[in-house]
Formats: sequence, structure tokens, C-alpha cells
Amino acid sequence: MEAIKHWDEQLFLYLNGLHQDWLDPIMYALTGKLIWIPLYAFFVYLIIKNYKKSSLWVLAGIGLAILMADQTASGFMKPFFERLRPCHDHRFEDLMYNYGGCGGMYGFVSSHAANTFALAIYLNLTFGHRYKGFRWLYLWAAFISYTRIYLGVHYPSDIVVGTLVGLLAGWAGWFVARKSYLAYIRKLGIR
Repeated sequence: MEAIKHWDEQLFLYLNGLHQDWLDPIMYALTGKLIWIPLYAFFVYLIIKNYKKSSLWVLAGIGLAILMADQTASGFMKPFFERLRPCHDHRFEDLMYNYGGCGGMYGFVSSHAANTFALAIYLNLTFGHRYKGFRWLYLWAAFISYTRIYLGVHYPSDIVVGTLVGLLAGWAGWFVARKSYLAYIRKLGIR
């Protein structure tokens, strides 16, 4: 375990050290929530356009997936493991680069990774058969997750495990929403 932790810290220092001053404000903006509102609005538009009245089930499933991802990461894992973020670890004060602040004390696992990958898999399960281009959402989620290393607030393992949490939560949210919707329409006698 110590070897894995050491490798994780060394990989963090390498990736974090790749920063460029001109890129810092861009990476900070991209890790935020507000910049992605147009993208999220586009997703809502597609859901309503394709699913009409049933879109409430799809939106509820997305909400459930993100709730599970976020609460598993922030509500359970961070307080349980209590792994300091690299920007709070005094061993790295002169070795790492932190831009935009540090956030909470603990970073294992990344909520950004969990939430974006939950959304990516959910939308791919929902739309993948109609829009093959939705696969790019995995790359989007990976990039957003990488910004967290770049900014100095997460180790690579925080991202990897956060990704797994997000993928599981996204699949579970999709599965529950789909099964609930199918049970609902069977109850109403709709085909």
C-alpha cells in the first residue's frame, strides 16, 4: 500500500508540475460549474425533445445518479478515509502548484470525477443508441477530472476511484429510473 501511495504522490507531482501560468485561469474556469450551464441546458433540451412527457423520468434518473455519486464521494468516502488533499499536505508546500484555493480538507475521492462520470455514463446509456457522438462525454469527464490534479486539489487515485464511483452511480441511477418507468407504464397499461 505504501508503494501505491508513493507512486500516486509522485504521479501527482509530475502532472501538477506541468502547469503553465497562462493556462491557470482557464483550467480554474473549466473546473467550475457555471461555465457548463449551456451544455447542461443542451442536455435538458435533448431529453425533452426525445422523451417528451417521459423526460421527467430521465431527469429524475440523472438527479438520482448525481446524488448517489456526490453523496458517496463527499458524504461517505471523504470523511471515512480522511485523506488530506495535496494542497493541505505540508510535505508538498514547496513542491506542488495550487491555483484557486484548496477546498475542504479531504480529497479521497474526487466529487468532480464522480459527478461528471455519472452524468457521462447516464447520458450514454440513455442516448448512446441515437447519438454515437455522446461518447465524447467520457473524454469531457476525464478532462474535468484532470483539472483537479492540475489545480493541486486531488491525487490521481482520487480521480480514478471517483471515476469508478461515478460510473457505478450513473449506471445505478439509469437502471433504477428505467425499471421504475417501465413498472409505471405497465401499471397504467401503456405499451
